[in-house]
Amino acid sequence: MTVYLVRRLIQALFVVLAMSIIVFVGIYGIGDPVEILISPDADQIERERAVAALGLDLPLWEQYLVFLGNALQGDLGRSFVFNEPALKLILQRMPATMELAFGAMFLSIIIGLPLGLYAGLRPDSPVSKGIMAGSILGFSLPTFWVGLMLIMVFAVQLGWLPSTGRGETCSIGGFVGLTSCSDGLQWSFLTIDGLRHMAMPALNLALFKISLVIRLTRAGVRETMLMDYVKFARAKGLSPARVTFVHVFKNILIPVVTVVGLELGSTIAFSVVTESIFAWPGMGKLIIDSINVLDRPVIVAYLMIIVLLFITINLIVDLTYSMLDPRVRLETKGT
Repeated sequence: MTVYLVRRLIQALFVVLAMSIIVFVGIYGIGDPVEILISPDADQIERERAVAALGLDLPLWEQYLVFLGNALQGDLGRSFVFNEPALKLILQRMPATMELAFGAMFLSIIIGLPLGLYAGLRPDSPVSKGIMAGSILGFSLPTFWVGLMLIMVFAVQLGWLPSTGRGETCSIGGFVGLTSCSDGLQWSFLTIDGLRHMAMPALNLALFKISLVIRLTRAGVRETMLMDYVKFARAKGLSPARVTFVHVFKNILIPVVTVVGLELGSTIAFSVVTESIFAWPGMGKLIIDSINVLDRPVIVAYLMIIVLLFITINLIVDLTYSMLDPRVRLETKGT
């Protein structure tokens, strides 16, 4: 296990280094933020002063080395627009995006797994066919259109749920009564009003994942039900519930965990559309605003954090394999 972890960490360092080069060159090699940030009436001297102040007068390779040196000390640059550390701006908005992403993944698991299990155990029933037809809709409907329809129905027509913002928030310490609610990281899921604000964006973000989990679970159940050990368990007279939850369910979890883990990274990275529709103050909205004004440090810092998230999630997924299936040996060469 130790050798495996060391090898994965070395691989991760090379991946982060390669991605930092690609991201930095891709962002800093295009456009001119000075044209957007300063007044159109500025003269040449003011323009050159602004370029020097932002460090853009250096060659690209030298800008990268400065960025790399600062990044090793935890500094991913300073926002051109807000004049604050880019990492600080992103970390301020990260809790909103993380709770939205985890809420969406939670919905996809508690809805997708039971429906996929039922569809796999009773594939010919009308309910199962309805579930599979619904999963196709989940894949097909555009996220932005579903978001707008949710707002039209539940916010405008019925008035049940608010359409924008995070609502009332509270810290974990405040929730358990140790501190004030306003102290520490703020979370919407700890208050009723926050949960009401979170319901529609989380469901909108989860729709594609629910369909994915349904189809993956159904396929796994159909394949596992034909295995000899399942037939043997039935022949021993075990109850259907024991056969399903002990011999079938556990063996379909590996592909489900893989997909859910990888989808968590993509859910965080691509929550931009949902956050824009519901005005959810997370990282996605920040990156859209930063792209509009070519705030390069914030864009680069965001992308590097997403890279680190993907690497961490992949490592956790690989480690989870060994807990779910002892046949997966992390020490084996090539794993």
